[in-house]
Amino acid sequence: MKNFTSGTQKIGELGEGVACMFLVKRGFSILERNYTKKWGEIDIIAQKGEKRYFIEVKSKSVSSLDVSHVTSRPEEGMHSWKMKRLRRVVETYLISQRLGYVEWQFDLLVVFLDIDGRKARVEVVENIIL
Repeated sequence: MKNFTSGTQKIGELGEGVACMFLVKRGFSILERNYTKKWGEIDIIAQKGEKRYFIEVKSKSVSSLDVSHVTSRPEEGMHSWKMKRLRRVVETYLISQRLGYVEWQFDLLVVFLDIDGRKARVEVVENIIL
């Protein structure tokens, strides 16, 4: 596990933990966290049934879980160049696991964290085309 030191990294790590709990409660098995290659990283690799899920987590600290007033959304960081790199990491993982054909999809989990209230809200964007 990585050692996170900056405030932003700590928010990200906390968000990934919330995302894992969210997924497990919905019947997913967490296979890996922070699968890293030189060209990118997948935050969470999970499985449900026979399908693999590659999940990017974007986290944001908020003062209230009413996120209608949030001006900058964490998912805005999903630029086309980042998605291209993520696809390469997914392909590398699939090849390295020698899975043959396996059904998979890429999802984005946006985690809003109210640190003081010790609450979180998760929004899911499913089946993003890389």
